[in-house]
Amino acid sequence: MNFIRLILVGTAIGMANVIPGVSGGTLAVVFNIYDKFVNAITLNVRKLKENWRFILPLLSGMALGVLIFSKLITILYTNFPVQTNYFFTGLILGSIPMLFVYMTKSEKTQKMGTAKKLTVILCAVTGLVILLTFSYLEVKYGGGDKTAGMSADLPEWTVKLAGRIFFAGIVGAVAMIIPGISGSLLMLILGVYPIVMKSIPALFLPSQTFHALILLLPNGAGVLIGLLCGAQLVKYLLKKAPNHTYAVIFGLLCGSAINLFPGFGEIHGAGMALACLICVAGGAAMAYFSTKLAPSEDKPEGKESEKSIE
Repeated sequence: MNFIRLILVGTAIGMANVIPGVSGGTLAVVFNIYDKFVNAITLNVRKLKENWRFILPLLSGMALGVLIFSKLITILYTNFPVQTNYFFTGLILGSIPMLFVYMTKSEKTQKMGTAKKLTVILCAVTGLVILLTFSYLEVKYGGGDKTAGMSADLPEWTVKLAGRIFFAGIVGAVAMIIPGISGSLLMLILGVYPIVMKSIPALFLPSQTFHALILLLPNGAGVLIGLLCGAQLVKYLLKKAPNHTYAVIFGLLCGSAINLFPGFGEIHGAGMALACLICVAGGAAMAYFSTKLAPSEDKPEGKESEKSIE
């Protein structure tokens, strides 16, 4: 029975990880498996063998959730690109309040002097500048439209593209570990999300299987490395400098809202305007109320969490 439950939990987490702005890490907290999941990500073969009854059904469910939702996301972007972009913009906006609280209201922030509070603000500004600079370079040298690939054919494989997909996989996996942060959202910002989402259902089309596979392999390798290395890095940063870490993420997220906002030029007619308004409001509400379920700062960490996997 626990095996089936873990498959269902994994499916829910996998679906969440496909939706930009929705955090799979948050759902792991909701289902009370977050500590165990993070501490299960290890290269220790002995621990992997000991916990296969937990890891196998969970990962199987996550893969199932990704397969189910990747096709739906492709359909939405192909048929309703503007409304979908507004929805994702709303998801970003709805995530910002939670990050602001994490950045400013934790226990450590209350004990900070003015100088340290200024460093938190500086970290947020740094994150914002990094994202906007990346966006500027992307528009200037890369074409700029990160979601156009959802309605286009799969791009040709190149070393440069494979490197970008690999890097996005690492970043997305690291983000997935942090409750409240969406790994797929960061992949969308990096311009890789449409390629990955379109490649997953293409795996099951004989004429595109090989093409889709060589596009997904770098992402899979990046995700694996991101999970193995990122779990330790994220745990360390959130333990040693949680406010500064969340401040950088806050800046990145604010910049991404500016970056992903589709503008008003593609809205034609009152009906479409209303649909876009509903999409941005619905996305904001979904992200805001889902982040209410994210862990508070007083969640057990460190040695207590590490024991939960044993």
